[in-house]
Amino acid sequence: IDSYWRATMMANAARDSYWQASVSIETTNLPQHAEVIEDKCALCHTPLAHFSAVQAGASTRLLEGGFLSAEHPQHTLALDGNSCTLCHQIEEVAFGEPESFSGHYTIDAEQPAGERLNYSRFAVSEQGAGIMQGASGFIPVQSMHMAQAELCATCHTLYTPYVDDTATIVGEFPEQTPYLEWLGSAYAGNTPCQGCHMPQADGAVVTSLTGGEPREPFFKHTFVGGNTYLMDIFLAHGAEMDVTASSEQFAFTREQTLVQLQERAAALSLENVGFADSTLAFNIVVENRAGHKLPTGFPSRRAWLHITVRDSAGNVIFESGGYTDDGRIIGDDHDDDAAQFEPHHTVILSPDDVQIYQSIMGDVNSEATGILLRGAGYLKDNRLLPAGFDKEAAHPDIRPDEGALADANFVGGGDRLMVSLNTGSAEGPFEVSVELLYQTLSYRWIEKLRDFDTAESARFLDYRETVPNTPVVIASVMESVSP
Repeated sequence: IDSYWRATMMANAARDSYWQASVSIETTNLPQHAEVIEDKCALCHTPLAHFSAVQAGASTRLLEGGFLSAEHPQHTLALDGNSCTLCHQIEEVAFGEPESFSGHYTIDAEQPAGERLNYSRFAVSEQGAGIMQGASGFIPVQSMHMAQAELCATCHTLYTPYVDDTATIVGEFPEQTPYLEWLGSAYAGNTPCQGCHMPQADGAVVTSLTGGEPREPFFKHTFVGGNTYLMDIFLAHGAEMDVTASSEQFAFTREQTLVQLQERAAALSLENVGFADSTLAFNIVVENRAGHKLPTGFPSRRAWLHITVRDSAGNVIFESGGYTDDGRIIGDDHDDDAAQFEPHHTVILSPDDVQIYQSIMGDVNSEATGILLRGAGYLKDNRLLPAGFDKEAAHPDIRPDEGALADANFVGGGDRLMVSLNTGSAEGPFEVSVELLYQTLSYRWIEKLRDFDTAESARFLDYRETVPNTPVVIASVMESVSP
């Protein structure tokens, strides 16, 4: 269990160099709210240290001598990120209710050390419980709430404060809502978060080093998501980031992340491919196989269609969604100008039309922003919907933008859009290639770090220079078309 967990984003939530850079620029931008920002972030990125500090009546600051400082007494605990005794102590209190979201998980602080409960799916004999209590200081108790999506929702449904033009906090913004998206999908009630992000082991497993009977079903603690880019940074710069996982462990987690993205996340197909009067036309069908929006979570993530058409000689006669070495999407209005953004498309007619599935934050003046504390809502949200999702009936916090709402072919389970182009004098047969590409950190979410002179942003930008932000191909399709 430890070997799987150690190289995950859960384990390295506090070591995440992009997160550290984000905290630093948010507090630099709004220093009067630094304590609020750092406390909110510490709840789920350094939960063990945060809980301990709260019980002691101490500060929950992260920077400037806080948990991330090597001299802080809770530093080692903070760097453990989301470790075993955090998740397995969470009580089934207000599960699925707003009061449990945004890091408001409940841990019993009344029980003294050595007598606290530790929950799992499995029944434990009196003898086994005694052995574990003696070895770990925790009393094991069976509770099926450990297998519920609502457990994950305590941190992964996150509302963050936002400010107006006077820097006054005036509301809350749905920064990430995968649980609410899942709740509105066909997956709710039969496939919780753990069903996809903790793959089931093949057969029974002995779960304790002290022995015991093999247990099943056992869910591996790989916590696979979609963040290959941070895995690449950990592999390249792990030593200076004080990681405890080996390169082999990070490489394994990266490989499992690719499997998640490329085999379970999405599928592409082409329909109604035809050629007439120098016009090549076809429909692209994008299927979302995830139990939430694709992409979901933190708004830096995006997926897009890379469409290429070649003639009989192999020459590219049309391309939409190409990208550069620095991670920009060619033709994306937002990458070209941070104040603009690419609209949702129903038809692709030119290389400048790029179908990008993403969310773009807007401030109180409905101007695009990449600063979380200025994000009052989404100007764009056409992220692919999960199967069974009713976009019309969805809560405003998870409803698509107006363009996606008006698109009859953008529905729960995916999207369908037409491509139509004039091939001119090019000769066929034509080869149509479509890829669905994915980035954890889009171009603008990295570039904004350059606007702030902090040690954390400079360090991440240095990492960016050595680790290319190359998108991952998560689905592809190709077809030949003869005139």
